[in-house]
Amino acid sequence: MTNISQNRSNLLFILLGGFFIANALIAEFIGVKIFSLEKTLGMAPVDWTILSYDKLSFNLTVGVLLWPVVFIMTDVINEYYGIRGVRLLSWLAVGLISYAFLMVFIGIRLPAADFWLWKPTDEGQVNMDQAFDHIFGQGLWIIIGSLIAFLIGQLVDVMVFHKVKRWTGESRVWLRATGSTLISQLIDSFVVLYIAFYIGGDWELKFVLAICVVNYVYKFTMAVILTPLIYLAHYVIDKFLGEALANELKVAAMNSSR
Repeated sequence: MTNISQNRSNLLFILLGGFFIANALIAEFIGVKIFSLEKTLGMAPVDWTILSYDKLSFNLTVGVLLWPVVFIMTDVINEYYGIRGVRLLSWLAVGLISYAFLMVFIGIRLPAADFWLWKPTDEGQVNMDQAFDHIFGQGLWIIIGSLIAFLIGQLVDVMVFHKVKRWTGESRVWLRATGSTLISQLIDSFVVLYIAFYIGGDWELKFVLAICVVNYVYKFTMAVILTPLIYLAHYVIDKFLGEALANELKVAAMNSSR
């Protein structure tokens, strides 16, 4: 491989890896907010009944906006850099997220400056220190559940992706990319809720499963809707690398999974 080719390959890995990690990290921190998808779309609540629990709607963590992007990035990186590339970035993401939470933990326990502590609003004064604690102080079980679910989801995604690719070859990109995402996000959704709220929050298992169904319906829908972006990413990357280098990376990625 020439120096130019090597540089393009390395640059692409850095760009994809940086975007992958940034999305994973941002999703963890904005995930503390719960939003109503129906209100966002101007719709009435769906009010589903699942496993005897009624009035279930799409009240989702804001983090779900980015997790489908993370799993799409996983498939793109998997295509060109194989299981080793995805594993490296996944472990790096977990390490950086853990480090970020450690820094937040330290920040929460630092005493607030007097001039910053209270902020006047139209409804009275807001305690900024308490607001900071509530926004960034996610529960330990939620953090643990999220990190474990992320790792398991990534490992499942790359394994399913390469199994399907060995079966289909270079064709049917949508099947290996979207299929692996749908399976991995099902596992991811259940694991994070099970650890965070069944083990850590004492929720009933049936309720955890009901919430999991609602979350997965959203993730399933988004994975299907975002499938064209995978083809767009392949087109852009192949143009950037050139056909020869792109094929070389794909073959090497496939061989590394055997």
